[in-house]
Amino acid sequence: MKEIIRTGRAPEAIGPYSQAVKVGNLLFISGQIPLNSKGDLVKGDIKVQTEQVLENIKGIVEEAGGTMKDIVKTTVYLKDLGDFKDFNDTYRRFFPEDPPARATVEVSDLPKGVDIEIEAIAWIP
Repeated sequence: MKEIIRTGRAPEAIGPYSQAVKVGNLLFISGQIPLNSKGDLVKGDIKVQTEQVLENIKGIVEEAGGTMKDIVKTTVYLKDLGDFKDFNDTYRRFFPEDPPARATVEVSDLPKGVDIEIEAIAWIP
């Protein structure tokens, strides 16, 4: 049975999707962009945007009973792969040991014109 996960620590969905869906021990976190919990766009460089996105993911995974250590896979969408190094500098702080598997791709555009979106899958025992 699936369980819809909602938290006030991340922005509400801006479309017809859930923040996350839990099925058994698996948590599927929808793509997060740099919106704060009030839904306001967080402006700044890729480091600032990445930090907000990962804080959103942290809030969602914790609402589901997990931690960032439970994330097993992320998919990262960047508008400019030239931001890869700066993105990694921030990402590394959220996953200092045994980081999840990851794919990173460059895309032509993202919702609200942001520079980054990250989706995640977690295994919560």
